[in-house]
Amino acid sequence: MIKRRSLGQHFLITQSIAKSIVDSAGITKDDIVLEIGTGKGILTPLLCQNAKQVISIEKDHLLYSQARDAFSHVPNLVLQEGDAFKKSIEFTVLVSNLPYSESRTAIEWLVQKKFKRAIIMVQKEFAQKLAKTDGKERRAISVLANYCLEIENIMDVKNTNFRPPPKVDSIVISIIPKHVLPSQTVHAVNKLFSFKRKTIRNIGKKMGIEIDSDKRLEEMPDSEIIEIAKRIQ
Repeated sequence: MIKRRSLGQHFLITQSIAKSIVDSAGITKDDIVLEIGTGKGILTPLLCQNAKQVISIEKDHLLYSQARDAFSHVPNLVLQEGDAFKKSIEFTVLVSNLPYSESRTAIEWLVQKKFKRAIIMVQKEFAQKLAKTDGKERRAISVLANYCLEIENIMDVKNTNFRPPPKVDSIVISIIPKHVLPSQTVHAVNKLFSFKRKTIRNIGKKMGIEIDSDKRLEEMPDSEIIEIAKRIQ
């Protein structure tokens, strides 16, 4: 258990919340569902009930082995071991209770994908960060999320619903894609925000492009930042 805590793994233990998460995904018999992080498998059998196929990927070898023993009889389930963000997988619906440390990676990965819907659980503070549309608290991940994704908060989850319990509360968010960006543009947005205290004119000089504006990134709409990122990528 100590090892699992060090890996940032907090396992959902409340069955009613697991059911609500899966219900909110609106899975049909036409859907290929991707689950990132099989964990203890609380979501996995529920996902399989209505999906055409479920692909569940677990990075932790022990957890993968336990899931394989528990669910190998499920005909529409494919279990894989490894890092889902490094795999090329086609899916229509994503459902995931990720470790908090992988939330940013998940959002950056999703803005590069075509899919129908995603339901993921994240730290409440991270969800608030995604919602930022202006001000000094705005980050690259906020711009990427607001430009590419329609995000809705659908359920608060107290830390007491996990073992071991994290120190913070979580929230389940629903994600519908609006735009898809290539990895080069995602990288360029992150690079722009590494100079966020400078004016966009001075940032442009560092990137080798001319921008006739003395605005700062926190003052600019998402679409303008994305267009500049496309120019420098």
